[in-house]
Amino acid sequence: MNTFIAVVYDDKFKAEEVRLELLKAQKDYLIELEDAVVATKNSKGKVKLNQAVNLTSMGAASGGFWGMLIGLIFLNPLLGFAAGAGAGAVSGALSDIGINDDMMKELGKTLDADGSALFVLVKSITKDKVLPRISEFGGTVLQSSLAHDDEERLQKVLDEASQG
Repeated sequence: MNTFIAVVYDDKFKAEEVRLELLKAQKDYLIELEDAVVATKNSKGKVKLNQAVNLTSMGAASGGFWGMLIGLIFLNPLLGFAAGAGAGAVSGALSDIGINDDMMKELGKTLDADGSALFVLVKSITKDKVLPRISEFGGTVLQSSLAHDDEERLQKVLDEASQG
């Protein structure tokens, strides 16, 4: 079962730093992420989501490849590429995998101006090795699907960073 965790930071760059640290931990096989999204709120109150994977570009690239391949069969690869890329981009833009965007935008509205939040969907984790890597960044748990005791333990680890 996947675990959802949302952590808020006062700094607009802190959530991105933590996401990069989690991606390094994933390369070390210490955590398996389903999704990791950074939300930032500017001084005008606009919330922006920075997805780890751009589905529109991936869809366009994939659609372009398949369109060109089909176009080669029908002797018009350029037209096939253009049609496939367009269809793939639309398909990618309309898909939503991982964490629900609307929910992240709603939670993002609670951020302070120039604040950030990290939303992660974790498949598996080696807690004793990952928590020390992210503890130095601090933060406040906004919401999670963790058990109450585990959420309190996580918040305690994050609080120790801001006190030390």
